[in-house]
Order: sequence, then C-alpha cells, then structure tokens
Amino acid sequence: MTRRGAGREPNQSRRIGRVAGLLLLCALVALLAGCGGSRNARPSKGSHASGSSSRSGSGRSDDIRKSQGSRYSVDNDSVPTDAPDVSKLPEPVPKVEPRALYGNKSPYSVLGKSYNVLPSPRGYVERGIASFYGNKFHGYKTSSLEEYDMYQFSAAHKTLPLPSYARVTNLENGRSVIVRINDRGPFHENRIIDLSFAAAVKLGVWPKGTGLVEVRAIDPQHPGDDAPPAFVAAPPPRPMPVAPPVVPRPAVSAPPPSAVQTMPATLSGTAIVAGPFTVAPARVPAGPMPPDASVVEPKPSIYLQVGAFSDMSNAARVADQLNRAGLGPVSVVEASINGRSVRRVRVGPLADVDTADRVTDQIANMGLPRPQVAVD
Repeated sequence: MTRRGAGREPNQSRRIGRVAGLLLLCALVALLAGCGGSRNARPSKGSHASGSSSRSGSGRSDDIRKSQGSRYSVDNDSVPTDAPDVSKLPEPVPKVEPRALYGNKSPYSVLGKSYNVLPSPRGYVERGIASFYGNKFHGYKTSSLEEYDMYQFSAAHKTLPLPSYARVTNLENGRSVIVRINDRGPFHENRIIDLSFAAAVKLGVWPKGTGLVEVRAIDPQHPGDDAPPAFVAAPPPRPMPVAPPVVPRPAVSAPPPSAVQTMPATLSGTAIVAGPFTVAPARVPAGPMPPDASVVEPKPSIYLQVGAFSDMSNAARVADQLNRAGLGPVSVVEASINGRSVRRVRVGPLADVDTADRVTDQIANMGLPRPQVAVD
C-alpha cells in the first residue's frame, strides 16, 4: 500500500506543476492586456493636442455623447500662462477634402440635445459667442479621430461637416483667421464655435475667454464667398424721436410654447420697442466701403431672441411678460421670411456674455423657451 501510494506522488506533483504554470501564464496575459489598454487610453505623449470631443462615428455612435458629456461637465480648463507667437503661424489653406469617416453622423445627441450635420458648408454664416479650450483636452482625439493641436488654427463646430473651413472674425476688433474645423462642440449653451488656443490668441479672444464673432464657412469649390465683414466709421448719431405717451395695458399671460416658432436669430426688419410700443426704422446694411473711410473698432451688441411669432398679439404677450419680470429692454422686431411676416421678441442689448448667460437662465425659469443669442 505504501509503495503504490508513493508511486503516485511524482505524477501528482507533475499535474500540480502544470496547473500552476497555466495559472501563471493566464495571469501574465491579463497583466499585459491591462497595461496595453492603459497606454491606449492616455493621450499621445509629446503631442500638443486639444480636443472638445472623443471619437465618434460608425460603430462608435455613443462616443460623442459620452465623452462630451463627461468632459464638458468639468469647469477646470486652463491654458498656458504665456501666449504663443502666432504672427508667423500659417493659416490652413482651404481645399476639397472627403468627409471624415467619423464625426459626421446625423443626427447625433449630446447632453440630451440633438444636432443635424449640414449637408454642405456653403452659405453658412452666423454671428454669436465664441469660446476656446485648452489643457483639459490636451492629447485627445477629435470627433474625426484626428489629433487636435491647440497650437494650430482649428476649431470645433456643432453642425458643419467634418472637415470644414471657416473664416472667424472678431466683431469687437476686426481681427480674422481661417480655421479648419475637425471636431464637434461647443456644447456649452449660447456658444457657436470653440476655437483652438492659437486661434483665440490671434483673434484676441484670449485671455478674456469669450468673444463676439462672425463664423463664415468657406466652400473650396466656391471660393470668394468668405469675405470678412467690413468695418467703417460710424455716422454721427441722429436724434431719436420721442415716443408718444401710451396708456398702460392690463397684464396678459404668455402664449403656450407651441405657439413659438423657431426662426434664425439674425434677421433684418423693423424694430418695435415693447412697453410702450414705438416703431423705429430698421437698420440699413452698410454699402461698399468708400476709399477714404476710416476703419474703426465696431461695437456689437448681444441680444436674446425669445421667440418668433406670426401673430402680433402672441409676440406682445411674451414681451409684456418679459417686461414685467424686469428683463428689459424688450423689443419686437418685424421681419419677412419667404414672403411671410414674423415678429421676433428680443431682450437686449445686454452688457456682456455673463449677463446673457444669466438672463438666459432667468427666461427659461419663467417657463418660456430657452432663447437664442443674436449678435448685431
């Protein structure tokens, strides 16, 4: 009995050794896989990349929502203390490029809001508030899976195709720069474009943080459509007509949100100041710049468009509600769109971007639709 038991001990030891070896091999494989995953998750070393979103596209439909939602909820962004010298940095040259395989899914959703990517950049012009982003996004891929370099002239946009080109002009100082758009964003409310750090420096948006800009898309197949706005000396101010006295009207309730129409925030038309209502002539677009016109820094103003209505009585109700809440000055602007008359209710001009953000929240808390920013 003792000899038979002793004869099995070497075989049993060998089996135990094989099992232990297999377990050790599995542990090594798992360790190597974990290390590889950790390296891939970190930004590329030595890159000056900065992106406002992670990867997105076919097979990664939720990546924009996940990455933007987590990263835009953090407010601790920063930029280098010293601004780089961008005077010799070449601007991107617009050229025809195929659409990126990633970042052009339409519609897509971020932070509970859906966006539709434009079929073409041609004809896109918008004025609004620009922001920029820095070290928080350093080293990350953009939505188009390119390395985002904050020391190049690039930008993020919510709806222009990726990649696209645009001329961005600072309406407060006249500076402009061409940027290549290869990312999605900004998803902060009341912002229309997120600039790279270099673009923000060139435009003078850094170090203030935000700026009033015009974004004019460039279609390489139709060059010449990207001329920046001309800044000419303003004419002497005219005396404003005195509004006749108006009998106060009883308070009225605002129309339901379904009665509010979504219209572009920047339309020409006739201004009617709400409470009391007085008609003022519409602002006439400036003609060609005369040869001897002196260039001056423009003074753009920020407005919030609360709604657009086909019925004047609905526009008046909303204007009265805003006036009673102390959010004036409030105006109703009449405009014609495709032969149809609409009335836009606006609050402003407002002092600055912070005021616009605060008043936006106040309007939303009144049960009215969140307003659109208009810069005139």
